[in-house]
Amino acid sequence: MTHRACRRPLAAAALALTAAAALLGPAAPGSAAPGPGPASGASTGSPATGDRGPRLQVPAARLDRSLTCDGDAADSRGRPVLLVPGTTLEPRVNFSWNYGSVFSEQGRAWCAVRLPAMATGDIQVAAEYVTHAIRTLHARAGEKISVVGHSQGGMVPRWSLKYWPDTRGMVDDLVGLAPSNHGTILAPIVCATTCQPAIWQQAPRSAFLTALNRGGETQRGISYTQVWSATDEVVVPNVPGVPGSPPSSRLTTGRGAISNIPVQSICPVSVAEHLSVGTSDPVGYAAVMDALGHRGPADPARLDRAVCTQGISPGIDPITFPANAARLGTTAAASLATQPRTPKEPALRGYAR
Repeated sequence: MTHRACRRPLAAAALALTAAAALLGPAAPGSAAPGPGPASGASTGSPATGDRGPRLQVPAARLDRSLTCDGDAADSRGRPVLLVPGTTLEPRVNFSWNYGSVFSEQGRAWCAVRLPAMATGDIQVAAEYVTHAIRTLHARAGEKISVVGHSQGGMVPRWSLKYWPDTRGMVDDLVGLAPSNHGTILAPIVCATTCQPAIWQQAPRSAFLTALNRGGETQRGISYTQVWSATDEVVVPNVPGVPGSPPSSRLTTGRGAISNIPVQSICPVSVAEHLSVGTSDPVGYAAVMDALGHRGPADPARLDRAVCTQGISPGIDPITFPANAARLGTTAAASLATQPRTPKEPALRGYAR
């Protein structure tokens, strides 16, 4: 299968996503996203803080149900991995046919966390799910774990690492595939009237992203790898070298070890778009495996330029690829059309103000 042919299903999926966003009408009455109920025994007032950070407000049973795992984390071949899906997606659609199946074949234990409302709800709530997932997988493994996330899934773990300090000693690598670290300029357009909370929060000047990126983007002792494409049509802008318009996915500050890898720095003629970078792009895959297989973040110098001749990343079934790729777009479009919408960005939690 040629490189161009492999991209066609994902391009169609991206068009479906864009069209759905443009065509969404006003939210139905009473469709505001519901907040989580209080955790058992937890105060409903200001969260308690300390080394473990704010008390999780989502009930423990709900957090437990959000996690799907494969393999024995205590007997994993390589550090166990937590997979975090992107906005409008859930783990099965995002990862089961690519990284999930590859890690299982490798004997590497992994878990995937399902975020509320198909990852379209308040990201501060989604971060509680990620925080719980990090703690759970770390406890099962008895060692540091790695986190791989797509889009919002590459960004929201940074909120966990910032505001729940105990998680910093549990994570070795965070790999973001097309992460929305600084949002997208398309969010204010999509949110001209109402939209899902997570989309409000991924506007470049949102209160959420301002709080996330304030005071340093990375944490000491953690390796951060960001992979993005200049031709990303969702997380925009992501073109390196444009004065006054830095790539949204790029990280540059804080005390973590940082590696920023534009796909086109490895394969100059690549036209990888948002959905493919997080699922099937060979450069993204090579960077993930390099980060997991070495100390520190992925090193572009170690990535074999032969990946530029590959249509899809290793481990993906080329027969089922078109259907899986198309499902990404239809799932995203359905989530945009059906998940609860609000007229403004959710308020910042007290601990982040």
